[in-house]
Amino acid sequence: KIAIAHRISSRPFPAPTTSTPPQKIYWNNVQTSILQNTRMKSSTHVFKTQVTAALQDANLQRALAKAHDGFIRKRKTAVDALPEFEALRETARAIKKHTLSHLDFYLERFESKVLETGGEVHWARTSQEACEIITGICNRAHAKRVIKGKSMIGEEIDINKALIDTGFEVMETDLGEYIIQLAHETPSHIIAPAVHKTRDDVLRLFREHHTKHGFGGQCSEVSNLVDEARRVLREAFLTADVGITGANFLIAETGSNVLVTNEGNGDLTCTLPRVHIVLASIEKVLPTLEDAIILLRLLGRSATGQVMSGYTTFSTGPRRKGRYNGKSDRDLDGPEEYHVLLIDNGRSEILDTAYREILHCIRCGTCLNHCPIYGAIGGHAYGWVYPGPMGAILTPLLTGRTKAWDLPNACTLNGRCKEVCPVKIPLPTLLRQLRIDAYEKK
Repeated sequence: KIAIAHRISSRPFPAPTTSTPPQKIYWNNVQTSILQNTRMKSSTHVFKTQVTAALQDANLQRALAKAHDGFIRKRKTAVDALPEFEALRETARAIKKHTLSHLDFYLERFESKVLETGGEVHWARTSQEACEIITGICNRAHAKRVIKGKSMIGEEIDINKALIDTGFEVMETDLGEYIIQLAHETPSHIIAPAVHKTRDDVLRLFREHHTKHGFGGQCSEVSNLVDEARRVLREAFLTADVGITGANFLIAETGSNVLVTNEGNGDLTCTLPRVHIVLASIEKVLPTLEDAIILLRLLGRSATGQVMSGYTTFSTGPRRKGRYNGKSDRDLDGPEEYHVLLIDNGRSEILDTAYREILHCIRCGTCLNHCPIYGAIGGHAYGWVYPGPMGAILTPLLTGRTKAWDLPNACTLNGRCKEVCPVKIPLPTLLRQLRIDAYEKK
């Protein structure tokens, strides 16, 4: 087990609200370093070449143009309908700042609550360690089929490849992720993985891959394509041994993970299989349920222009005995095993730098939607998991700056990303600082 320095589990809950120097997380008493990621391959070193290709891709340009206006318009409508939106942004920023300043405390609080409910918590320093833990859990469960909900940290550690290489059948259940899995591609947007695909692209993929499921590939309407995917995925939900999901937030107060989706696939992935594995980077933890509600009010509006996403699920531990319809000793819903994997992968190092505020990010994707550079080139040109303004900061910090020097320069510094960020991350300031660092080191 990974040890955290300055263990303060005896400190009464909640943690003090006075300002204290940020605690630094240590793994086995050895400081983690900015790691050269050994799992998810990066092509950031050829960013300029990829930009040229993206600008010349007519199909990509059509897909980006269609998606761009919709994201911006829907967000504006949702935000304008909430007079307290700016006040919520300020509160959310304070919540994230406080949590990072006491991160070791809240992570240990979360761990203790998960253990109380019968779950297990695993700590991973690197992507390699994370993959070894996950494949180990699947092996012990004698699993054959693994289904996955959408997870950016899963993309970061390249868990699909690790599972497939170990012999497991893996199927994505988010529709966008499922589409790009069929295409053998990576997500191009953090909330809309297949935003670069047109309807004709999807139709061709389904014709190629769904014939074996009894479909003739004659339907071209979007609703029919969605229904076809739903019927294919239903079998996977019902036969999977392990379900893997991400977590939008972790709640230290209760040991819960919060999962936000619009398709309901997250609920099925975490309840139908015998084993549920939650993947979360360490900065996802929040102190209380009340804090989570504040951030949820911002997340839906910022990401998709919704008051709330279609499904917001709070999962707390595995199935356990309890009272049901007045009867005791009944198994309630949920998996037989519940595992939470807390992944560092370079984040504890970022905590002690001028870039710590990038860890406030709640992965809403609105900075991508309002960025003229992302709108022109899409996500794949950035060369790694995280595109857009947040990716131009996070990618150099996590994969090594010498590989990604060009990304911070892919910015007009118009400040739009800062204006719309729900937790008020000073993205242009961080991008400028990365440019300064690059200039000084060169």
